[in-house]
Amino acid sequence: MFTGIIEELGEVVSIEEIGESSRIRLRGPLVTADARHGDSIAVNGVCLTVLDDNEQLAARSGEFSADVMRETLRRSSLGVLRPGSRVNLERAMALGARLGGHLVQGHVDATGTLLSRAPGDLDADGNPRWEVLRFSLPQPISRYLVEKGSITVDGVSLTVVEAALDSFTVSLIPATLALTTLGAKQVGEPVNLEVDVLAKYVERLLDTRALPDTLGGTK
Repeated sequence: MFTGIIEELGEVVSIEEIGESSRIRLRGPLVTADARHGDSIAVNGVCLTVLDDNEQLAARSGEFSADVMRETLRRSSLGVLRPGSRVNLERAMALGARLGGHLVQGHVDATGTLLSRAPGDLDADGNPRWEVLRFSLPQPISRYLVEKGSITVDGVSLTVVEAALDSFTVSLIPATLALTTLGAKQVGEPVNLEVDVLAKYVERLLDTRALPDTLGGTK
């Protein structure tokens, strides 16, 4: 599990295509400082597993490798990454740590597209205090979004400002713009979206038709 609080802006070092999957090498000195083989690191909101053994991690300062399966490439925007691309990185949360964002699984539900970005109020120097970004919202997951609810965009835990049927908006403060890839995201570029898993559980619990009865059938 993750929190959606980005720890580091990393960089893609190389990508090797292996059949229908890819092996990606990334640079992130902070998230690899205590990384071990098999650890989970979220890359633009996608939970990936560190392949390097502990000796390799110690020898290759600040870099790690991960395999990206065909299903992950199909369901996320990782397939558009290229060497030099900046990525949002976050280590798996430690049990008992502060939950600064919300519970994030690192399982992308769909991809969206940045539709627009507009500056908010300006400070005394003429710089925007925040920016409002609008993203497209695929219909199958639109029912999970509510105003003031949570959504993960490229691994960043954000609060929904407006939830329409086919799009939603978020307001980003300068810190988020500076410390994540969203600050440089261009209109038309894809993003990974993960809805709040709690909404899925509530839907499942309310949909009694999908629950088995005591005789082994379904209601």
